[in-house]
Parts: sequence; structure tokens; C-alpha cells
Amino acid sequence: MVSAAEQMAANTSWAALGKATDLRNRILFTIGLLIVYRLGTFIPVPGIDAAALRQFMEQAGQGIGGMVSMFTGGALGRMGIFALGIMPYISASIIVQLLTSMVPALEQLKKEGEQGRKKINQYTRYGTVLLATAQAYGLAVSLEQGDLATDPGMYFRMACMITLVGGTMFLMWLGEQITQRGIGNGISLIIFVGIIAEVPAAIAQFFASGRSGAISPAVIIGVILMVVAVIMFVVFMERALRKIHIQYPRRQVGMKVYDGGSSHLPVKVNPAGVIPAIFASSLLLLPTTISAFSSGAATGPVMSWLLANFGPGQPLYLLFFVAMIVFFAYFYTFNVSFKPEDVANNLKNQNGFVPGIRPGKKTAEYIEYVVNRILVLGSGYLALVCLLPEVLRGQFAIPVYFGGTSVLIVVSVTMDTIQQVQSHLLAHQYEGLIEKSQLRGRNKKRTKRGPSRR
Repeated sequence: MVSAAEQMAANTSWAALGKATDLRNRILFTIGLLIVYRLGTFIPVPGIDAAALRQFMEQAGQGIGGMVSMFTGGALGRMGIFALGIMPYISASIIVQLLTSMVPALEQLKKEGEQGRKKINQYTRYGTVLLATAQAYGLAVSLEQGDLATDPGMYFRMACMITLVGGTMFLMWLGEQITQRGIGNGISLIIFVGIIAEVPAAIAQFFASGRSGAISPAVIIGVILMVVAVIMFVVFMERALRKIHIQYPRRQVGMKVYDGGSSHLPVKVNPAGVIPAIFASSLLLLPTTISAFSSGAATGPVMSWLLANFGPGQPLYLLFFVAMIVFFAYFYTFNVSFKPEDVANNLKNQNGFVPGIRPGKKTAEYIEYVVNRILVLGSGYLALVCLLPEVLRGQFAIPVYFGGTSVLIVVSVTMDTIQQVQSHLLAHQYEGLIEKSQLRGRNKKRTKRGPSRR
């Protein structure tokens, strides 16, 4: 049976967007900051040889260079000030969340509410600066070794490091502002816009390859059908739920007795969303970016091995990718998005219980058992969506933008943003109904008749 809130959300008209002033301002604020981000991808880092960089990116576009460029919105291909993208912040978040679950002091800090969360966010920012500095230095050195710098030396390295680290920190600030004052998740939207902005050029290149005969028409049709099928599959799996039945007992409040009711606890098949794919991709891109930019010049044996074995389509790359997706699907679900102990405590405080399961610890164990079984399907779905296009792209030289990770990010972020917009519209509709009821109540009081005269 559909609840009243779900019926109201289904009947919510997008025409109400014009009346929801706060939501409209949030959307415009988000669009404005995303435009600032896109403009920043075209501002170059000082001291880069543009012609040599363009030639290098044309050669590396089908490899790791194309993948990194995808996550940076093309800023890496142009060596813009946002060339590192938001990946250092995501990597720092991974490290801090891992430490939070392993270090008792950080775990206690996480339980201190808003103040603890601010402190952990501060540690994440410090980690972002350190990782961005290390990556910027490695990238600057690799650019020199690849003969992509016009005036190599210490001045170029310092200028490149300051510019890239500043760009990453500015992107982190943009993402936080979008999350707080805009609509949707800021970090995910930045990656989303970067992918969308580069898709038209990738499609044009893909069809140009078909026109020149490099790709057969059968492969082109197969890729189009695969993308449509993957999008439909992602939408279906992202909306799939496992409902746990919840029962509420009869209760007495004062002299009134309220009958017990029943509800359900929705558990998504993929509670972690697109986060595992982003986390796994960021870890894979961290070492191989520097290897790719060194262009084989003065490359050590370790970097050469990484570039040879962790390139897109390589067996070790695919194995590590799947392992990281499964690990982060479980880790992010049980540590961030869905904690069985917190859910069980909330049900206990609301006098709710799962039929046949004792409240408290037993309920937490049962919910954890259910989520563990669901995540087998959820993590497998994520690995399949991200892995299958990787294999096909390696076989048929399909552009990286048609990969499973990019499709998963685009579809998931779109669905999440639309859901938040509908939630704001629903809240605005509720506020309108409350205001109307209050006005009607006042009008009734004003039109009340006085005592009749005899």
C-alpha cells in the first residue's frame, strides 16, 4: 500500500519549481559554481608546452591518460589549474574513514556529534593538502621528464605545485558549498559535470573512427545497445529494495489507546551508491598517472611495471578494480551509509521491532545478516557494470567515456539529484498546505457571528 507521502511525491508537478523560490535559488547557485569549475579547466598551468602536451594526450587518450582526463573534466588534457581534479580529496576521505574504523581515538571522535564531524573533516582537508602536494610534485617532475615543460627547473616545479594544489583545494571548497547551499552532492556533481562535458567530443571521435573504418558498424551498434542496456540495468538496480517488516505495538498515551501499526525498513541493494566505483578508480589512477606522464623517460623499474600491468584492460588492473569495488561497497555501507547498530537502536527507541527478533543486539545482528547477503548482489552488480565495458573497450578500442564507471556515475548522480529536487518540492508543497490551513483557520475566526439582536 502506497503511503500518503509517496502519493504526494508522485503527484508533485515540476511546474511548482517556479513557485519554490528557495529551491530555484539552490539550483541557480549550483549551476553557477559548476560553471566556475568548467571555466577553471581551461586556465592553463604556467610553463607548459601546449603543442607537446596536445601531441602526448592524443597518444595517451585511449589509455590511462583518457581515464584521468575523464575524472578531471578534460583539465588534465589541457593541463589546467584543476588538472588533479577532486581525486586527492577522495583519496584523503578513504584514508581518514579507514583510520576512523581502526583507531579508537578517531572512532570516539566520530561519536561526538557535530563537533567530532567537523574535526574529522578538518583532518580530511589536511590529508588532501598532503596528497595533492605529493601528486603535484610527481606530476611536475613527470612533465619535465616527458619534455612537456617550456622552462624546466625548480621554479617550474614550485609554480606547478602551488597552482595544482590550490586548484584542488578550491574544487574541494566548491563541492562543500554545493552540498551545503546548493542541490545534490557537490563532489559527485563535479565529477558528473566533468564526464558530461567531454562526452560530445568522445561521441564525435567514436563515430569518426567508424567512418574511417577503424571500428566496424556492428561494433558501433553493439556499443550503443550496450550503453542503453547498462543504463537500464543501473536504474533498475539503484531503485531495487529489500524491505524488512517492522511492527509497532499497541501503546497508551494518557487515557487514549493507540493501535499498533506495521511498516517496513527499506534497504537498498546498493546502499553505497557510486562511491565504491569512485574510490576504486581514484586508487588506480594515483600511481599510474605519474607513470604515464613520464613517457618512459628515466622511468624506474617499479613505474615501468605499474604502467605495464595496471593499464586499462590488463588482468592485474581488472582484478584490483573488482577487489577494491567489493571492499569499498562493504566498508562504506557498514561505516557510513547504513549502520545496523544505529538502525537497531533507533527502532528500539521508537518501540519498533522485527517480528520474531528481540530488540537491541539481536535486531542489529539480523539487520547486519540481511545487509551482508544483499551486498553480495550489490557489490557484484557494481563490479559487473564497471568491469564489462572495461573488457570490451580493451578489445575494440572504445573511448573511455563509454565505460561502466562513467555510466554508473552519470546515472547515479542524476537519480540522486532528481530525488533531492523532488524532496524539496515535496517540502514546499507541505509548507503551502500548512499555510493554507492556517489562513482558513484565521478566516473562520474572523467571520464568526456575534450574538443576535432581539
